Amino acid sequence: MDDRADQAPDALTAGAWTGRALTAEAIAWMLLARVLVACFAFGRWRKWLGRQLVGAGPAMTSDVRHRRLARAIERGARRLPIETKCLVRAMALHWMLHIRKLGSTLAIGTLPAQLRGTIDDLHAWIEIGEKTILGENGQDYRVLIRFHFPGTATG
Repeated sequence: MDDRADQAPDALTAGAWTGRALTAEAIAWMLLARVLVACFAFGRWRKWLGRQLVGAGPAMTSDVRHRRLARAIERGARRLPIETKCLVRAMALHWMLHIRKLGSTLAIGTLPAQLRGTIDDLHAWIEIGEKTILGENGQDYRVLIRFHFPGTATG
């Protein structure tokens, strides 16, 4: 017999539905990002990424909300029938954090010249302070450009 049957129905479904809603939202943002990247020049949509930074992003601390949204992006990407590259995922998470007033920095980088020559020469990731919460892949990318949305949400 299922042990979950003894729990209240709301306790069973509330967390699952919240997760599903976040995954659906992540899919919608990724589809928008994919259209922008595929159909428009970078100069047309770069202003949607926040303020361009010179140097590292500001000091911030990631919390459970940042990580939960990053997981929603990863779940959504696995469920899409199309490929979503790192830039599309990073843009989607950056926007999801921004609408929740959670600060983030979207970084776009390249491999050092001696390591270039593959499709993965460029990479995008999301930083919260010095911590990468989406797009960490162990490579030593050199940052080309960073975009920042400040956060105002607390607790």
